[in-house]
Amino acid sequence: MYEPNVVGDWQEYDDHPGLRVRVHRVERAEPPRGRDEAAEGLTYFRVRVTAENRGERKFGIHLEDGQIDVRIGPDGEAAFLDWRNSRFVEGFDVYPLRRVTAVLYAAGPEAELDRVDVQVQLRVDEEWTGRALWTGGVGPDAPAAGGCPAAGREELAHQIGAFLRDQAEEGTA
Repeated sequence: MYEPNVVGDWQEYDDHPGLRVRVHRVERAEPPRGRDEAAEGLTYFRVRVTAENRGERKFGIHLEDGQIDVRIGPDGEAAFLDWRNSRFVEGFDVYPLRRVTAVLYAAGPEAELDRVDVQVQLRVDEEWTGRALWTGGVGPDAPAAGGCPAAGREELAHQIGAFLRDQAEEGTA
């Protein structure tokens, strides 16, 4: 079973050695100037996506509108994306030991922001990478960084129990 990254996790790309990306700091934000009316009744938040080069050569990074998708709530409905005020990465050369960050502004109903899923697909040197998914949340009920919003204590205990049973079975086989 594929499990998404948790907000703050790094995703490495096998096709581009040394290149990694992460979604971090999904946090509440004030609407940018002039967007108050567009977001009436919605809670604004900001998502930061960072690409980092730990390799030996530079990578040309594109992270523009349409390459980041934000879904909220248990049903995965699309968040309102404020493309006009977001800051993207448009053809930036990331040299070794350097980073570049895109900042995306979005909004949604307050009750839906305890679960935020962000899907990212980088374009590196004119080639598309595979899509990667991060999950997190915004607000006081959101899980702390490193916590999975879908996993409650019972689910975590079940996963640990299943792992220990599998280990015991392998030891007796």
